[in-house]
Amino acid sequence: MRILLAGGSGFIGAWIACRLLARGHDVVVFDVADKPKVFDIIAGPGAARITWLRGDIVDGDGVLAAARGCDGIINLAGLLTPACQADPIRGAKVNLLGTLNTFEAAVRLGIRRNVYTSSAGVFGPGDGRVPRPVTHYGAFKLACEGSARAYLADHGVPSVGFRPFIVYGPGREIGLTAGPSLACRAAALGERYVIPYTGSGGLVYVDDVAAAYERALTMEPNGAHVFNLVGVLASNEDVIAAIRTVVPDARLSVDGPDLRIAADVDEGDLAEVMPGLPRTTLADGVAQTIAFYRQHGRP
Repeated sequence: MRILLAGGSGFIGAWIACRLLARGHDVVVFDVADKPKVFDIIAGPGAARITWLRGDIVDGDGVLAAARGCDGIINLAGLLTPACQADPIRGAKVNLLGTLNTFEAAVRLGIRRNVYTSSAGVFGPGDGRVPRPVTHYGAFKLACEGSARAYLADHGVPSVGFRPFIVYGPGREIGLTAGPSLACRAAALGERYVIPYTGSGGLVYVDDVAAAYERALTMEPNGAHVFNLVGVLASNEDVIAAIRTVVPDARLSVDGPDLRIAADVDEGDLAEVMPGLPRTTLADGVAQTIAFYRQHGRP
């Protein structure tokens, strides 16, 4: 298949590209950013085969052009919580209107394999079952889920949406919840680091996320699904403890506001619909992340 990764320049995009390339798929990245150095390291030897198109997901014509000839679309484009707080209008354009542009392209081109990124941010801090976001970012992502159902009802376009919780691993360097990944990097490089938020949440290793997106592309399209990707429930103190089993003298601490998403969320019927997805333990994920940064430093 030929797969469009909209907003694919980030670390999740690199891990998804690695999996798709390994299975012989063609990958097209459509992004406002140039390819970062770490992308090629993560994506592996097949990275040279990727078609890289510069463009903004807010540009519907650009998205349509990038999607021509593709068999599936994975939408990873988004502004994270701090950016949406600073500029809600731009956040809505990228996170909501950009998602609508990918669905419009799917309608016009007859693409039936559509995977998009929602967020654990659709849940507020006190309820992990009924979505009630308290951030602009979460509100935009919840609207995307409703629009996905509308595209199924109005045009018969199926989709799978994922709500990743705290995604960590090699290459995660931006966003409020990058703290666990940056703590691993700091420990690997012998640096001090303060994780800038408190509380617990689901930590899911990045390659487990990539595996879920890959599996979604192979599903028979039959609805507008949304799944939580929770991983392992852990606090930042748990993260530091796991890091110190690898780097005993790691100079790490935690300080900052509580995370404004629910901590206790289950994965619902994910395991039944997508059986056999990998589930990396916190200890293994932390060890792999530290090993990456020991080998590559700051790519």
